[in-house]
Amino acid sequence: MTMDDKLQRFYRGMYTIRRFEEMAIELYKEGLIGGSYHSCIGQEAVAVGVCSALRTDDYITTTYRGRGQHLAKGAEPYKLFAELLGRVDGYCRGKGGPMHITDVQTGILGANGIVGAGVPISVGAALSARMSGSDRVSVAFFGDGAINQGAVSEALNLAAVWSLPVIFVCENNLYAEMTPFHRSVKNKDLVERAAGFCIPGVMADGNDAEAVFETALAAVERARRGEGPTMIEAKTYRLQGHMFGDTETYRSKDEVAEWRGKDPLERLKWKMLEQGSATEASLAEWERELSAMLEQAAASARLSHEPGPEAIGTDVY
Repeated sequence: MTMDDKLQRFYRGMYTIRRFEEMAIELYKEGLIGGSYHSCIGQEAVAVGVCSALRTDDYITTTYRGRGQHLAKGAEPYKLFAELLGRVDGYCRGKGGPMHITDVQTGILGANGIVGAGVPISVGAALSARMSGSDRVSVAFFGDGAINQGAVSEALNLAAVWSLPVIFVCENNLYAEMTPFHRSVKNKDLVERAAGFCIPGVMADGNDAEAVFETALAAVERARRGEGPTMIEAKTYRLQGHMFGDTETYRSKDEVAEWRGKDPLERLKWKMLEQGSATEASLAEWERELSAMLEQAAASARLSHEPGPEAIGTDVY
């Protein structure tokens, strides 16, 4: 894959996530999505950068903000929209909603509404790969708010002791819900925690898809060689509130404006234009194509049926 091909792939992937999330917010405003909606707008580079380093049969676990990772890993927008809308054609037959989406076929072992709960699941998947003789790797995506959860520390420790093929990706968007991360930890960088478990800890610019990809690829290759886990901290920023309707009184408008100037999608766009990897016309054409595809997926998902009362006891294990 040439550099141009790689950057184009990253841009298409990131734009797909951005438009999907924008459309999902509109569906939420219409009252078609139940519960809360936690947007990942602004964090697209982490999802695309990491998942581009993986194979289809590799595993991931994500947070309740994980639609970006799902799309980057190969999830179908139609089935993802259908799940958000609570329809039978969704990945969990409409029973998972926006916070609990799983697709074993693409290695997505679940988004989880419990902070940090996906991390030990990812370690279990890595152990299963080891025991089956596979060279699959597992990636655990979690936010900065999960770093102090006991289950996360236990998972890091077990993965280190058994040298499991798992990559811990901390998407540090600087806030655990409404709490700045520096108010809950003494660490300047959360990746410093990795040293306590004797595993490599690497920083990545979470708003640069190419930098995230190179960092993730090195960790994935290391895991496939049987050299154990790696922790990556990708510093990024969510450009929306913690959830839809968040008044965002805990952060200043100046701070948000500063980070909007670091928008990963715009940053990649200007890089491609400067390097000649794309033109304004080609970018506009990709955006029209991807927007049309997503609009069709959302329109079709609206036509899917809701699960009936007879399905209340099915799909329960």
